[in-house]
Amino acid sequence: MPWITNLPLVLRMVVVVRPVPIMPYPQDGKIGTENGSRVNPDFFDLLRSCHLRLVGAPLGGPDATARWLYEDAPFCVLAHDASDDPRFTYANRTAQRCFEYDWAELVGMPSRLSAEPDRWEDRQRLLDAVHRDGFAEGYRGLRIAKSGRRFWIEDVTMWNLVDDGALVGQAATYGHWRDA
Repeated sequence: MPWITNLPLVLRMVVVVRPVPIMPYPQDGKIGTENGSRVNPDFFDLLRSCHLRLVGAPLGGPDATARWLYEDAPFCVLAHDASDDPRFTYANRTAQRCFEYDWAELVGMPSRLSAEPDRWEDRQRLLDAVHRDGFAEGYRGLRIAKSGRRFWIEDVTMWNLVDDGALVGQAATYGHWRDA
């Protein structure tokens, strides 16, 4: 893998040591009900119900489906688990294009690696505020793609994912990003 030496050190560690995906997706790639597609109706219901309850609006509009959100939504949607060092559990195709990772590379990666180390504190403040308040809107932050390209995510909405009263993760969506 000679291309790996061109990546920033943090990203090289991710590529070389790929973490195992965690909830809600099994390692075997059999996600949802449609021959290993990245469409999981149960997880989609969790994303939507928490977004509606906490943010007050339906995610993607009233007619959105799990397939549309993953394959065709014109905005990014990402989710991570509730562990001490959260790992991505979901990234729709728009988010995968934005970060330049495919599903297998992004899902399971510690979400802190979506930002450079000097931006982790800013990112952590957002996560803490969402944990405390249920959601946050209007966040703007600098992120890094697989290639090392830096970009701003803007007007981010982030909310807690709560299932049966337990915090199982957090999700974020944004429709605006631009190169830094």
